[in-house]
Amino acid sequence: MIDSHCHLDHEPIFSNLEKVIERSKIEGIVKLLTICTSLKSYENILKIIDRDEIIYGTFGIHPHETDKNPVNIKDIILSVEKNKKIIGIGETGLDFYYNNSKKEAQIKSFEIHIEAAKRLKIPLVIHSRNAENETYEILKKNYTTDLKILMHCFTGSTSFSKKLLELNAFFSASGIITFRNSIDLQETFKIIPTENLLIETDSPFLAPEPMRGKKNEPSFIKYTAEKLATLKNIETHNLINFTTNNFNKLFFSS
Repeated sequence: MIDSHCHLDHEPIFSNLEKVIERSKIEGIVKLLTICTSLKSYENILKIIDRDEIIYGTFGIHPHETDKNPVNIKDIILSVEKNKKIIGIGETGLDFYYNNSKKEAQIKSFEIHIEAAKRLKIPLVIHSRNAENETYEILKKNYTTDLKILMHCFTGSTSFSKKLLELNAFFSASGIITFRNSIDLQETFKIIPTENLLIETDSPFLAPEPMRGKKNEPSFIKYTAEKLATLKNIETHNLINFTTNNFNKLFFSS
């Protein structure tokens, strides 16, 4: 298994990282992708990726942090090229649910991240909340075959997923798909092709059933894998093989 999106620099994971990694390996996890959200976050990620061979990282500014963390294309490219274990750009995108950053700043940052990802030819990890139309229009406007799109913790509509599939997007399922009230989302994941699916925890957030209410960690990803396998009507081990191969294809194929 591969946890395609976790935040190992967040507490309580960071203070217990060795045990978290150990539990991950016991559950059969072979890679962890720890996601950058700010310039300060990136400093910690550079330290974390050296803690174990299964850990990789990204560089990016979360939509909530764009006001306080301005970046340019050159900065992003230089940061990524300095370390071979930084394999993606993000998380970036648009979040209009909260007003933590101005819309204009989010859009500008998003487009900068898109251009950097295209030039580096590595995946773009996207956060989109209450911004389906804006997210799609920006991606469509900037799309080329060099843009590798990964919709992290996808909770969008079926129509949104269909539009994104036209841009060859990948979709990562989080613990939200295990929630009882996520009927619409479960139906959406049923129609997304298996070859476009990844799994994630977004830990320490969004613990899946039956661990809901606890602080999430990568080892809990098995519950998301089991639920997604049920939705896709395949055996769990096959779902794990599909999502592992999809991750490696997305992040490690030129």
